[in-house]
Amino acid sequence: MKKPEWLSVPILLLGIAVSGCSAGAGPEQVNPNSPDAIIVTDFAQRQLVFDTPPQHIVALGNGETDIIYALGGTLVGRPTSDIVPSNPAALDVSQVGSTHEVDLERISLLKPDVVLGNHPMNTKDIPTIESLGSQMLLSSANSIADIQQQITLLGELIDRDQQAEVWVKKINEAVDTYQQRSANHQPRVLLVYGAPGTFMAALPNSLSGDILSVAGGINIASDYPRLQSYPQYAQLSSERIVEANPERIFILTHGKPDEVRDSFVREMQTNPAWNKIDAVTDDRIEVLPPDLFGTNPGTRILDALALMHDKLGLATP
Repeated sequence: MKKPEWLSVPILLLGIAVSGCSAGAGPEQVNPNSPDAIIVTDFAQRQLVFDTPPQHIVALGNGETDIIYALGGTLVGRPTSDIVPSNPAALDVSQVGSTHEVDLERISLLKPDVVLGNHPMNTKDIPTIESLGSQMLLSSANSIADIQQQITLLGELIDRDQQAEVWVKKINEAVDTYQQRSANHQPRVLLVYGAPGTFMAALPNSLSGDILSVAGGINIASDYPRLQSYPQYAQLSSERIVEANPERIFILTHGKPDEVRDSFVREMQTNPAWNKIDAVTDDRIEVLPPDLFGTNPGTRILDALALMHDKLGLATP
């Protein structure tokens, strides 16, 4: 199963035989006291210094790709993904693998100033990227606040602080609006991440769980024990799900939504008790758009919040 970008899984490094790179090479040292220096601190609390705003940037995640273009920047390399970039300008950009499968050979040919990776997933990748003469900046997106921090960080990186402030303010206003709602009813929801035959419950500390909470829903899996390998997710418990009786079931996936939904429905049919659940009897089982919920949506978190609120059947705030 292809895991979400924000899950911690081992990295498969492709193209490890990179020509023209010396083992001891690293990014050029820059004087942090230079008046034009760009100094940023990433999510791993690592300080990165650039003599000028980076012009050659590679992003390994869809969210970072969206944010860079939303702030007025550009990339020389973007992730290999079934998700179509939100900005058409990114369509012709070279694809360089992803946070899970880094294509080092392609990256080395692009000679980026910086590679935008995932924390902590790409931590072990830092020495290899630095051997190519590039720096690696790490961030993550397990919450709406994380995405706002990403926007601020990337705004500092490419000297688009004011544009970043505008986006952060928009998101804050949206969150405040949803949290100030006066809904009489908050629907009980089961969030399922999966692929055919493999499913997990998304917890409140996941990005989708945070979106659900802010948009006005109740996550029935909030007290499920976390999986050790994937702490934003839990094993599905048929007994507890039937007891909680969710009114809606939302499925998160990277692609093939119809196939994933059919697979999940078949799995439910193996336990007749599922037929008593409101979400099943009311046929309220649906797959959420992969570009908004199967990956970090970047600035499109606003669209994800609006869609979730709408899917919950709540009045417009």
